[in-house]
Formats: sequence, structure tokens, C-alpha cells
Amino acid sequence: MRIKERKLERRKRDGANVAFFHPYCNAGGGGERVLWVAIKALLARYPDTNIFIYTLETAEPNAILDKAHNTFNVSVEPSKITFIRLTMKRAIEAKSYPYFTLLLQSLGSMLLGMEAFMKLNPDVYIDTMGCAFTYPIFRYLAQCPVGCYTHYPVITAAMMRRVKHRIVSYNNSSLIARNPLFTWLKLLYYKIFGWLYGVVGRCADVVMVNGTWTEDHINELWGIPFTTYRVYPPCEVSQLKQLRSLVKESDPILILSVAQFRPEKDHPLMLQAMYELRNLLVKNEMLWNKIKLVLVGSCRNAEDEERVQNLRDLAKHLSLERSVQFVVNAPFARLLHLYQTSTVAIHAMWNEHFGISVVECMAAGLVMIAHRSGGPLADIVETSETSRTGFLASEPDEYARAILEVIALPSDQRKKIIEAARASVDRFSEIEFEKSFLRATEPLIRLD
Repeated sequence: MRIKERKLERRKRDGANVAFFHPYCNAGGGGERVLWVAIKALLARYPDTNIFIYTLETAEPNAILDKAHNTFNVSVEPSKITFIRLTMKRAIEAKSYPYFTLLLQSLGSMLLGMEAFMKLNPDVYIDTMGCAFTYPIFRYLAQCPVGCYTHYPVITAAMMRRVKHRIVSYNNSSLIARNPLFTWLKLLYYKIFGWLYGVVGRCADVVMVNGTWTEDHINELWGIPFTTYRVYPPCEVSQLKQLRSLVKESDPILILSVAQFRPEKDHPLMLQAMYELRNLLVKNEMLWNKIKLVLVGSCRNAEDEERVQNLRDLAKHLSLERSVQFVVNAPFARLLHLYQTSTVAIHAMWNEHFGISVVECMAAGLVMIAHRSGGPLADIVETSETSRTGFLASEPDEYARAILEVIALPSDQRKKIIEAARASVDRFSEIEFEKSFLRATEPLIRLD
């Protein structure tokens, strides 16, 4: 009997085995919220479904589920969840590949995908981690439908432009940027990798993307627009919209950042913005002493913890240690309190694929200042004077001026911006995500 026929027979008897590929399912970021809300939605629609999660996490199942509940306020039935433990962690870690990182990490994900396939051949495979090089394994070897939720394209034309114009960044070292030959070789490498990325991406039967920016890039790279769906990620907006500010006029002015401590989130830019803000307030020391930047985020591993220490050192170097607070791995209740006691929110990532924390800060009643690129620019923040929902900036001095402008806003104007922002975020709610996710994945789940 063929594989597909055996699967169909067992599925009719025992329910569908739906496997999610999410090696870091306990990381506590926006991608993990997508995973857990998607699982909750599937179990509500298809209660006989058996959920499997391919993961590298070693924590106990109940600890992982408890963290999902505490961090995202999402509860799922433990008896319906089975974790498939993977062991080839080094295969997908960037630190394993000092050179040709994108390509070798992607090939490493194929090794991890093969391990996953050997441990469980599912009825439906859904990748929520962005590991596109695993798709051919499950399409052709596992012979099951493949779906994916793509948070961001691994390679983009914008990345190529940065290399072409020899701009130093976290993914383009100064050694390469200074050398024309190395720049040409890296551009060639990026183009070859982009072609391979398109080949494996087209192995997905259903592609979900998290916003306009990602959709445009994925359509350019993968070229399957008729099976590509825009599914905004689930943001906790209903509860946050009910929050009421606890800020009093005499309280400190808290500027809140909610972002994992990863290099692309560009926390140093926020510290540089605070440095510029202090320069703007050199003649108003009383106001400066009231302002504090609160950096909230999760640490996935020792590398993230080292980044936090480096940020502490940078804050000290800029003489900002009294004006910056670090809150690492905050529980949901602590985050809610910070939402209620903060005035301004800041987000600094260049080309943020979407920006879940941007939406949630807006829903909580904070005035958002986000980077003028990616999802915040394309989908979230409106800056026209008639319907402003927040502010956009790109350079440290621009962020500093925006912060000062928000602080100086009359209460009626600030209230108008907050109300407009809260009214705009309903399209990013968990309910809307669940509807869109189930609609997109129906062809994967249904029995024809």
C-alpha cells in the first residue's frame, strides 16, 4: 500500500497528525506566539487532531506549556501536544558557520529536517520557523502537504543593496564592505542563495506571510502568489485595549521597548537615541532626570545574555546607566504593569518584518515611535496629521526629536493619537489571525 493511502486510512481512524517545525518553541518571542495561537485555533476547529512539535528544547512539556500561558496568555490542552525532541542543534546555529552563514545554516536545517522526518512522518507539515530548506523533505519524502508561516524572507533585495553599496551592518562585516572583490563575491553568493531559496520555497503548498512587506519579497523570490496568503500575526489587543494608564504627572516618564535581545533589533540605536535626547535637554536637566528607557525582552541562550551585558556596558559608556533599565524574561503580568506605567514606546529594528510589539504597545495606549521601514511603515503606523497613530524615525537624533515631541504633546492631542492607534489594531487581533490561519490551512487539513 502506498504511503499516502496508509496515512489516509490511519488518519480516518485516529485523526490527523499535524507536525509543526519550530526548534525554539520555548523562546518567548513573536514567532512563538504565532505557533501557540495557531495550535490553539487548529485544536478548536479540528478537535480530533494530534499536534506534534519538532523542537530542540529540552524543558519538560508542562514547563513549555506553562511558559506559553504566562508569556502569551495562550492555553492549549496538554494531552493533545507531543514534542518530538531533535538533537542536531549545532546544525542550525549561526555560530557554527563563521562564513557562508545563510547557506550553511539552511543546509543544516535540512539535516535537522531529516532527523525530524525519521522520527515522525506526519500527515501535515507546517513550518512556523522559516526553515524553507526543509520543505522538499516533507513534500517528496514524507509525501505530505506542506504549509509555512513566513515571518521574514531569509534574503532580500534590500540586503543585496546594502552589500552592493558596501554598508557595514550586523550581516555585512567591515572586511567585506571595504574590499570591492569581496563585495562582488558576496553579491554573487547572495544571488545563488536567493535562487536556491526560491526553489525550496516553491515546495510549499500553502504559504502564509505576516504582512505586506514580507508578502512583496516572498512573491518576488518564490513566485507563487496564488497560494500565498497575508495572515497578520496574532497580537494581544483585546485585553491591552482595556488597560488604563496609571501614569501621574509626577511619575517618571518611561520609554518602553519590547523586543528580544537579538542583534537585528538594534538596541544600541535606542541607547544612541537616549544620548541624543540628553543633548537636546542639556538645558532642562529636571526633565531629563524624569526620563527612563526600559528595555524588556527575552534571552534565548548565552549569546543573548552576552548581548544584554554588552548593552549594559554601552549604556555605562554613554553615561546612561541611571536612565536605562533592563527587564529580562519578564512574565506577562509584569509586562502589563509596564504598559500601564509607560508613556512612550520605541522600536528600532530596520526592516522589521511585521512588528507584533509595535501593535501591542499601540493597543496598550502608548505613543509608538517605530523605525521608518518594513512592517511598521507598510502596515501599522500612520503618520498623516489627520489620522496619526504614531511616529516613524530612522536615525538616533530623529528618534530623540520624536520622543521630545511626544513628551511635549498637549494631553488632548496625545489622547487623539492613542484613540486612533487603538482603533487601528483590531485587524491584528488573535481572532482575526485565527480566522485567516484556518482559512489558509484548510486545504492542508481537509480530506478530499
